[in-house]
Amino acid sequence: MSPPDPLDELRRPIRFDATLAGQDLHFESTWGLFSPREIDEGTRLLLQYVEVGADADCLDLGCGYGPIGLTLASLAPGGRTLMVDKDFVAVDFADRNAALNRIGNARAQLSNGFDQIDPALRFDLIASNIPAKVGKELLSLLLHDARARLKPGGRLYLVTINGLRQFMKRNLTEVFGNYDKLKQGAHYTVALAVAP
Repeated sequence: MSPPDPLDELRRPIRFDATLAGQDLHFESTWGLFSPREIDEGTRLLLQYVEVGADADCLDLGCGYGPIGLTLASLAPGGRTLMVDKDFVAVDFADRNAALNRIGNARAQLSNGFDQIDPALRFDLIASNIPAKVGKELLSLLLHDARARLKPGGRLYLVTINGLRQFMKRNLTEVFGNYDKLKQGAHYTVALAVAP
């Protein structure tokens, strides 16, 4: 019998549990996805400040394997949550994790920002842990698209590295007409903008 291949272990899904906004969730992820072994600090901080109604329709923009979207779907069982990512592996794991947690009101789809999302869809809440290196052009597109897709009074929650704080403040104020810094941690800032 040949010895076990150490690469086989690396190919297996990474499994862990996390409690996010009071919801106990199980996750599977894999190498190559963002923060594959644990929920990252920015996501944890964001989910401490998100307020979501029980019947809210939510969007998780750049969902990875789904921690934000699945938390939102758990908190809003009467609404629908869409999770999008430009990485097909992330979308696959987000859908797997929805099934693993028996969350029937969440689904994932491939989309670069808003480009593949049904144009008729409108959301009560959009949340995103924005990667530090997406570039200011894409950030600008995402903010304008988010405003266009939020229902009146809908909320956009963002967590970014502190280095983007002033950019976000300036651009959210310009696009939404308002900006609220909910929390500035050691490395991340949680911001809120409300659609007019």
